[in-house]
Amino acid sequence: MADAPAPGEIRVVSPVGRWVVLTTVLGSSMAMLDSTVINVALPRIGEDLGTGMAALQWTANAYMLTLAGLILLGGALGDRYGRRRVFVVGVVWFAAASLLCGLAPNAAVLVAARALQGVGGALLTPGSLALIQASFHPDDRARAVGLWSGFGGVGAAVGPFLGGWLVDGPGWRWVFLLNLPLAALCVPVALRHVPESRDPAAHGRFDVLGAALGALALAGVTYALIEAPGRGASPAVLGTALGGLAVGVAFVLVERRRADPMLPPSIFRSRLFTSVNLVTFCVYAALGGFFFLSAIQLQVVAGYSALGAGTALLPTTVLMLLFSARSGELGRRIGPRIPLTAGPLLAAAGMLLMLRVGPGTPSVGSYVREVLPAVSVLGAGLVVVVAPLTATVLAAVDAGREGLASGINNAAARAAGLIAVAALPLVAGMGPEAYRDAGEFATAFRRAMPMCAGLLVAGAALAWWTVRTPAAAVRGGERPACAVHCGVAAPPLEPERAPDTER
Repeated sequence: MADAPAPGEIRVVSPVGRWVVLTTVLGSSMAMLDSTVINVALPRIGEDLGTGMAALQWTANAYMLTLAGLILLGGALGDRYGRRRVFVVGVVWFAAASLLCGLAPNAAVLVAARALQGVGGALLTPGSLALIQASFHPDDRARAVGLWSGFGGVGAAVGPFLGGWLVDGPGWRWVFLLNLPLAALCVPVALRHVPESRDPAAHGRFDVLGAALGALALAGVTYALIEAPGRGASPAVLGTALGGLAVGVAFVLVERRRADPMLPPSIFRSRLFTSVNLVTFCVYAALGGFFFLSAIQLQVVAGYSALGAGTALLPTTVLMLLFSARSGELGRRIGPRIPLTAGPLLAAAGMLLMLRVGPGTPSVGSYVREVLPAVSVLGAGLVVVVAPLTATVLAAVDAGREGLASGINNAAARAAGLIAVAALPLVAGMGPEAYRDAGEFATAFRRAMPMCAGLLVAGAALAWWTVRTPAAAVRGGERPACAVHCGVAAPPLEPERAPDTER
């Protein structure tokens, strides 16, 4: 690397530039593959490990819990100690946790390993985009992000096929073990070809207390929601619920009083930023619940294989990959209000169309009649809403705070999916063994889909009444929106870097 260009001067067409793009794509693909295939694998995991519905919820949620709680801290660590270093640590950590997931002898070990995966994800996820932002010449950053997004989209499209094949073939454990060869390729490439970068102005103490309180608050509420169907209003359930809420209040108080908070309250003085994050919460809560339950519905009730279920949901990702860039340009021209209102309503219609999916023998005809219209309408809604949503979040804050804004938005989306996966089975009346009984699960699914659609309608109403920014003000529309990383498989753009004044 002695003769390599300095960080901030690399061109995409140079050999070093291609290595940087490859490294970031490999790293983000590890997290992407897990997020696109884990729901498809859940029924088989439950059968193999002999677990109930709660364990399946924890398998999905343990990862999101630690990721949502620590992602802002992970971005700050990269700025301080070196973005490449923290990224590599995250990749190694994620791979080690994936190995533990693949070898897990029981559900408890699997859930613990998934939580460790989330810690690794909190280190590598913000690092992917931060490396691009810090490495490339300003004139090439948009192109580099576009390449990163495009190759990531291909990975997301391949994920359901690959994941379903692994679950139906070698077994669900290979969904996690697949990360090992990716890490084995990513780490040496990063160490050899990617220049190190850090923020020399990064100072102050890390807000470890804030990160811990935020994660504990989410954990308490999540535990109560997941365990309530099996334990009822027991002292453990009520105690953790109240404890989670109390810790949440403590988190807000700590962040308001710290000189260098992880989540500075001042950023929420922007009415647009606050309202768009609430829209994000509604949209990603609905999506989290939809994809968690639909993958099980297709297998347990409709009789699809794991590969068939993953493939059935694929049109949503394909539509996002093909048309989100154009949607971002449209949002830039007409402003965010209409896309942020129409997109969720269209997605809500797609979720309601999933109510047509019921018991039967899977066939091309039944798929075209029942599933394809639902996932196509849902995908169209996401195409309309996701790119303008990301752009509006970035446009709602002052210059220099975009990294913090996108990180907060990312955490809000992760937390929304976490809470939805925990709460929906409870409010829809799913028992601990619901996924083993096609009739019981189908009944609960019919209750849950209108709830998911209702969240989207609430988000649309909120956008209509609170978003007033004219098209010319949407500065973020000029930035490349991430079509797939911001869409089905993962939430909006990861933090590039937290502003120096906030650490």
